[in-house]
Amino acid sequence: MLRWGHFALAYAFLGALSAVVAVVLRAGSPFSHPEPLLSLAEPARHTYSVMMGLTVGALIVMSTRLSVARFEWARRLHRELRPVARVMSTQGIVALALLSALGEELLFRGLLQPWIGILLQAVLFGFLHQVRGPSRFVWMAWATAVGLLLGSIFQITGSLLGPIAAHALVNGLNLAYLKSHDPTPARRALGGLLG
Repeated sequence: MLRWGHFALAYAFLGALSAVVAVVLRAGSPFSHPEPLLSLAEPARHTYSVMMGLTVGALIVMSTRLSVARFEWARRLHRELRPVARVMSTQGIVALALLSALGEELLFRGLLQPWIGILLQAVLFGFLHQVRGPSRFVWMAWATAVGLLLGSIFQITGSLLGPIAAHALVNGLNLAYLKSHDPTPARRALGGLLG
């Protein structure tokens, strides 16, 4: 099994374990916040959550593209993360995007947020998204901000479906972007005079 396959299985296990622990500790579904800000009926809260999640996810994806195009810190981070995505197949990207979204959302938002709060779950989410290299703190700060956004959707609507949708969208599109886009400008021989 490829390396991403091991990660996908680990995320599936993480999601299942988080769901079981949340049900045991809270005696309720980890997909529902016990005290949402808005009191919405069952289908409406899921609909609003997904709409918010897809909107936030699309904005995160667009901001990633803009940041890589405009800022050296984003290009450096892109280069540091790229080796992981370059070896992944399209099916691997889809599987990892879906399972990591499900596993991480069940853990950080579904299990931890009602227990430790929106800010602490976001900080923990950011801390656990460390990477090697000089961009580690940029990535941690970015992941913390995303954790706050996803936690806000969950807190407002009471539904975890929107954060899962946003997370899967961001992971899938950004992994595909990492795989297909090299932010390093192509070198031209003799300053472009010969090619």
